[in-house]
Amino acid sequence: MDAQKEALQRIISTLANKNDEIQNFIDTLNHTLKGVQANSSNVIAELDEEFDGLYSILDEMKESMTNSIKQEQAHKTQELQNQLSQCSNALENSEELLEYAARSLDIKDPEEFSKAARQIKDRVTMASAFRISLKPKVSDNMTHLMVDFSQERQMLQALKFLPVPKAPEIDTAECLVADNTVTIAWRMPEEDKKIDHFALEYRKTNFDGLPRVKDERCWELIDYIKGIEYTLSGEYSDPITLETKALVFNLDGTSSHLNLKVEDSYVEWDPTGGKSQENKIKGKENKGRSGTPSPKRTSVTRSPLIRGSRDRFTGESYTVLGDTTIESGQHYWEVRAQKDCKSYSMGVAYKNMGKFDQLGKTNTSWCIHVNNWLQTTFSAKHNNKAKALDMPVPDRIGVYCDFDGGQLTFYNATSKQLLYTFKTKFTQPLLPGFMVWCGGLTVSTGLQVPSAVKTLQKSENGLSGSSSSLTNITQ
Repeated sequence: MDAQKEALQRIISTLANKNDEIQNFIDTLNHTLKGVQANSSNVIAELDEEFDGLYSILDEMKESMTNSIKQEQAHKTQELQNQLSQCSNALENSEELLEYAARSLDIKDPEEFSKAARQIKDRVTMASAFRISLKPKVSDNMTHLMVDFSQERQMLQALKFLPVPKAPEIDTAECLVADNTVTIAWRMPEEDKKIDHFALEYRKTNFDGLPRVKDERCWELIDYIKGIEYTLSGEYSDPITLETKALVFNLDGTSSHLNLKVEDSYVEWDPTGGKSQENKIKGKENKGRSGTPSPKRTSVTRSPLIRGSRDRFTGESYTVLGDTTIESGQHYWEVRAQKDCKSYSMGVAYKNMGKFDQLGKTNTSWCIHVNNWLQTTFSAKHNNKAKALDMPVPDRIGVYCDFDGGQLTFYNATSKQLLYTFKTKFTQPLLPGFMVWCGGLTVSTGLQVPSAVKTLQKSENGLSGSSSSLTNITQ
């Protein structure tokens, strides 16, 4: 009896579970039915929007091309009407002259006849009938404005629904679980440029033994993911402190060329070598305190002692270096030149650069150079070799230096377009270096390496065999 009761209870339990499964499936079917209706309405609305866009483009094109035909019609009509008017006037004058000539034949008096004949001859000579062109200025041909949309019609008739892309593949090697976050990365089995975005579905589970659904929680959806990875955050994360490190340096005014006027982050060409300013100040000091110099002038004034002691660079090496060495790591700074600056360079150099050496003309310095004198030239220079850069000179230039990786790269600081890369092996500490002639430069430091630059570096380093024509390993 007990065995039969237990068997019946198992049957009842099995039936109850099966009923639950069927009921759940019925709920799923009803939910799917609603989804079909809703999604069908959505794609019909999107289809209407796409076709409305096509109709709008066709209407605009038709209006534009119709206007072109009407303009051509108006032009030809005006030309032909002008010719018609000129010919009508010429014909009227010619008929009048012909009538006058016929009457003149009846004149009996020789003297009057001779006078009339001379007048007729003069009028014939000046008659517009002999000067006008009897060829139409324009033709009635309008075939050059005909259209043939057979190819476009074929393209429109070939329009179809988008093909269903293949399912993404989870890239387990790139997935990461750390600090209460989960990063999911995926890739497509083959490239599909028509994919607009991805949708990620997830639900929370417990971790006691095998993962299983916790409290029958529903799948949660994150839609419109444009990239190929997404990070899910947990309910809390342990607090962390981030310290950002960036190269901060000033221009070393105590070791610059005498013809450069240097402030912390600004250098300007000074053809007087500071002497003109010093003479003005001395003159005002001799005259007493009545002539107080302006704050702007006094803020950039150097004392004669500092000016006179600067012999680090001389001759045509109009150079100033940074005051902080680079011995490791990756660093980034930016340079902006005045619009009227005639010649300037930026790059890096070893500390032992000679006092007559110019940036890029030795094997211990690397730079890009801009020359705006007479005509603009833009080039990369190293070891007295130049590589012309066929691109516009940016308003602001970014300098990226990877000491350990042996790389110096220049970018358009606004668009992050790559300008040029030197690849070498740095064997000594580096200093940022700058040259300026007739103008000024402003340097921005303390900047993190932009993420766009990191991405470009990663993709560039992945290309095999990409090396600079000015590459040199300096010992």
